[in-house]
Amino acid sequence: QVQLVESGGGLVQAGGSLRLSCAASGRDFSSYAAAWFRQAPGKEREFVAGCTWSGGTTYYADSVKGRFTISRDNTKNTVYLQMDSLKPEDTAVYYCAAGRIPSTSAPYPYWGQGTQVTVSS
Repeated sequence: QVQLVESGGGLVQAGGSLRLSCAASGRDFSSYAAAWFRQAPGKEREFVAGCTWSGGTTYYADSVKGRFTISRDNTKNTVYLQMDSLKPEDTAVYYCAAGRIPSTSAPYPYWGQGTQVTVSS
């Protein structure tokens, strides 16, 4: 009943920046928590960043803290992930997720299609 549409992935050199967007449709999304996960080839999907839409709390994986910023625009039902100082190890498929309960694990009911982020050396 909720669809998430991601955009903004691409190829960037190490030290560069990208901004990912996740637009929600299908229902009013303002009360949902949102998160970004990523999955590199041969590795498990891991939590990257999350936030609550009804509050203001954000949380980050240690590997990206200080470099990535999650934010949202409730008027557009859109979640963003600003990625700065990108490293080759950030290369992965990035997924937007949403649900009523925030989590740093995977049990979100709604997921985007994924967008590839590739960071060159």
